[in-house]
Amino acid sequence: MRRSDREINSREEILGILNKCDVLRLGINAPDYPYVVPMNFGFDVENDCITIWLHCAFDGLKLELLNKNPKVGFEADCSHKIIAGEKACSYTMEYESVIGNGRITVCDYSGDKLRGLSLIMKHYEPEKNFDFPETTLKSVCVLRLDIMRITGKRLKK
Repeated sequence: MRRSDREINSREEILGILNKCDVLRLGINAPDYPYVVPMNFGFDVENDCITIWLHCAFDGLKLELLNKNPKVGFEADCSHKIIAGEKACSYTMEYESVIGNGRITVCDYSGDKLRGLSLIMKHYEPEKNFDFPETTLKSVCVLRLDIMRITGKRLKK
């Protein structure tokens, strides 16, 4: 990382940033250009491995591309605040961000699907527990992103 003074090495701090973010941008390999899509997400840590859970429809470009190449990149950021400067190029912004890469698996109709949906909802409504009717489970595609590499970065003035 070029700006090592902004690098975050603590796994707990990286997870804390991820927990603050409400949108994750998924970068998918496409033939001509990368395809980037903002998504709602949830995550968990098991055996020191971070897993990000996403949901989508069963058809469309995203799944078409993921079926061809499940290797993805991702980014999430939060805590934005403009820091005014004397001149245009002396402005900056406070932020916290997480980037990384990994491999997507489409969950079948199993416990993983229910687990993923529960974690996505828990990310946005931590105090609630949700039930998922059979029709919901059949109508939504759940993606499991197993993280291979993750880094964090922060600027706080």
